[in-house]
Amino acid sequence: MMTSLRKWLLAGLLVIVPLGITAAVLQWVIRLLDQTLQILPPNWQPEKLLGFYFPGIGALLAVFIVLVVGAAASNFFGRKLVAWSNHILSRIPVVRSVYTSVKQVSDTLFAPNGNAFRTAVMVQWPVQGQWTIGFVTGAPTGEVAGHLDSDHISVYIPTTPNPTSGYFMLVPKADCIELKMNVDEALKYIVSLGVVVPGTGKPGPAKPSNSSIKN
Repeated sequence: MMTSLRKWLLAGLLVIVPLGITAAVLQWVIRLLDQTLQILPPNWQPEKLLGFYFPGIGALLAVFIVLVVGAAASNFFGRKLVAWSNHILSRIPVVRSVYTSVKQVSDTLFAPNGNAFRTAVMVQWPVQGQWTIGFVTGAPTGEVAGHLDSDHISVYIPTTPNPTSGYFMLVPKADCIELKMNVDEALKYIVSLGVVVPGTGKPGPAKPSNSSIKN
């Protein structure tokens, strides 16, 4: 009887835990995006017009604003306006240090022709002979590149199971192994502590054989 109860408990947790965490994350994201509604006049607030709170309207408004800004910034006059605003913000003390840094990071991450977080690699870390997965964020330039005696790449090594924190390393390109798996598969592999096998989305063998460890 106890064996059956334990089995049912684990089976229930396997169903409920992923659903609960997914629902909590989606609820947090929707509530965060719903704060976009604060830019509307009080009389235009959906809650006042409808008489009740409807989650997700703020998220739709946020997506609409991003699309409108993107469309406006893609034409000739929009690009001129963006360049003019960048020039103004880059000349304001304090603001320029924050804005310039954030702008450089966003340009690197979201540029269509950028390489940041588009390639997963294996690197030896934290010591030689031990391997982990990282993401290429670019290549060192300027003074940093001048102190390196070979081709290096910039690699972000996320922590497990929380990939939002990690370590930044300059690794010799020859010491990295580029992986065929995409970034999503690599992230799943990291977050799952190596349980979810890349390319399948399913857990791998519970106990690796001795031969696989040696290889």
